[in-house]
Amino acid sequence: MASILGGITSSHIPAVGNAIAEGKTQEPYWKRFFDGYEPAKAWLDAVKPDVLIVVYNDHGLNFFLDKVPTFALGCADVYENADEGWGLKPVAPFTGDAEFSWHLAESLVEQEFDICTCQEMKVDHGFVNPIRALYGNREEGSGDSWPIKTIPLAVNTVQHPVPSAARCLKLGQALGKAIESYPEDLRVVILGTGGMSHQLQGERAGLINVDFDLECMERIISEPEWMTQFSNAEIMAQAGTEGIETIMWLVMRGALADDAKLIHKHYHVPISNTGAGVLVLENERLSY
Repeated sequence: MASILGGITSSHIPAVGNAIAEGKTQEPYWKRFFDGYEPAKAWLDAVKPDVLIVVYNDHGLNFFLDKVPTFALGCADVYENADEGWGLKPVAPFTGDAEFSWHLAESLVEQEFDICTCQEMKVDHGFVNPIRALYGNREEGSGDSWPIKTIPLAVNTVQHPVPSAARCLKLGQALGKAIESYPEDLRVVILGTGGMSHQLQGERAGLINVDFDLECMERIISEPEWMTQFSNAEIMAQAGTEGIETIMWLVMRGALADDAKLIHKHYHVPISNTGAGVLVLENERLSY
């Protein structure tokens, strides 16, 4: 049976991709941010997952504002990357697992999540940059391949109305059941991306709420239901309009056991006017 090893959270800031591609990760501006990923990389190397399910929001590369599904699942064997306007060099394509994806889709629909299934899907920086931070760079045309299969799970946090924190937590719980009902032996890690507090436009552009970010991290570890008390408007009032992306961390957390163990926690500001957090949660003590 498939097993969920644990979950990771990561911001997906566009500038991260260029910092990696240009070899700037140990420059003073970037060093502490990237150092925060070292324990996560070590954990991944130890537990050796087969599949990474990446919860992210599309930024116009795959879905534009005229058609934005609330939840969309990649059901392909290959996912191509392209730049959606940040000047990011495309990376090598990602290998999917269509058979596993279709199982997840069928299970989610049975659990009353009417998921959009995508047999062709391009992935942008929201998907790519957290993987680059964890696995390094694989440039397009380099001949290098990614060492893990990936499945994109896109959550709409761009075009309102967007799903609530409570709905994202329930999606994670349904996803966990879907994964664990798969009959093949797969080792799965779920990567929740986005956030933390930031706002890119308007009078509050540049907003970072460190206290709210740190409380969100603590509550997601031990009491994820805490975030479900807030409406989306209340979350954005605290964390900025783009800070709503943090609800995607709840998808990851909902899929894990209630008593998932904290392996690593890191928070850093500012990177590109964003609060950036990393968590590693393990479902149970594993032998590795």
